[in-house]
Amino acid sequence: MTEPASNSPHGPEERIVELERRLADLATAHQARLIHAELKSHAIKAGIVDIDGLKLIDQSSVSLNEKGEVEGADRLMSELRRSKPWLFHGASSTTAAATPPSSAPLAKRAATMNHAEWQAARAELLRRR
Repeated sequence: MTEPASNSPHGPEERIVELERRLADLATAHQARLIHAELKSHAIKAGIVDIDGLKLIDQSSVSLNEKGEVEGADRLMSELRRSKPWLFHGASSTTAAATPPSSAPLAKRAATMNHAEWQAARAELLRRR
């Protein structure tokens, strides 16, 4: 059988303190990962060539707002672009341009062609045979 928690060398109070410390460490690590992911997203949108360039940013001054967004990320990217322009190329868009609808080119009718156009179109058709 297991011993009661009060008889163990680490009492319940010590265990609670240890678990609270571990929880705080995990929360700090989670926030750091979230900040890094947000900065990476903003860097890609700004046109960064190499994501390793984010290591040049002092992330200790960065914080998250209540929505989980990085405060001043755009300002940080513009400062990085200004101080290290070789890390960037043209900015990318987050939305893709709409592709024009595909349609076959309309053939010109022989009745609407003049004689020279008709002869050129006829010669082209005969060459394809």
